[in-house]
Amino acid sequence: MLVFDLFKSRRRARLREMPPPPRWREILEQNLPIFNRLPEEDQAELLGHAKVFLSEKHFEGAGGLELTDEIRITIAGQACLLLLHRDTDYYPELTSIIVYPSGYTAHEDRHIGGGIWEEGGEDRLGHTGQRLSALVLAWDAVRHGAEAPADGQNLVLHEFAHQLDFENQSSDGTPVLATRGDHLAWARVMSAEFNALRNASDAGESGVIDDYGATNPAEFFAVITEAFFERPRALRKRHPALYAQLQRFYRQDPSLYSAEALAPSLH
Repeated sequence: MLVFDLFKSRRRARLREMPPPPRWREILEQNLPIFNRLPEEDQAELLGHAKVFLSEKHFEGAGGLELTDEIRITIAGQACLLLLHRDTDYYPELTSIIVYPSGYTAHEDRHIGGGIWEEGGEDRLGHTGQRLSALVLAWDAVRHGAEAPADGQNLVLHEFAHQLDFENQSSDGTPVLATRGDHLAWARVMSAEFNALRNASDAGESGVIDDYGATNPAEFFAVITEAFFERPRALRKRHPALYAQLQRFYRQDPSLYSAEALAPSLH
């Protein structure tokens, strides 16, 4: 195992050092406005991560969608934004990314209580699961999330935050943290913020955090990740302790390069 890990690390390092095709940068500059606001060193790091990501993940078109470099790179660029400045194993629980042209209907059995299950369809824009090893995205929603970087909603960031959550072999809203102290601080802040969101949602109050995050701790982590990267200044102002925890985990301060000041709702 140690030999394999060493080989994997060296292969990834070589990939990151190779210059990316010029077309990749063009796609990110056109489709991912946040890329243009990143410092040059972060742009280079993101492109390096994208090379590894695209070499290790299998992409598959569904619903008649023909995969292109634009699709792969637009998705990879957003997914790799979450990896900047951190030691990463590139979403190790994830093998395949399935892309539909637009929203799709998933048919599955749902547990509705007791010993009762029902079979039905559910309309979705994206989905992933701890035991799936796959992630599903609707391309039109991916494009919208990339092109509207300050509306607080980004499908790719949301679904890949779930993948980070899975890395501790659970789906509990807690990603892999370095120390016991980090865990204690995270649990204290996230528990208080999650309960506050549930109370606000029950009262019909809205804020910078989408109340879909009140569903459970896993969805809470995905939703606050979206807010952290898309509405960081508002999140930092209204939820400073929460912002500090996310800044510590992601090792970034998106308020420095956010397009949030350009959003009409914030003027």
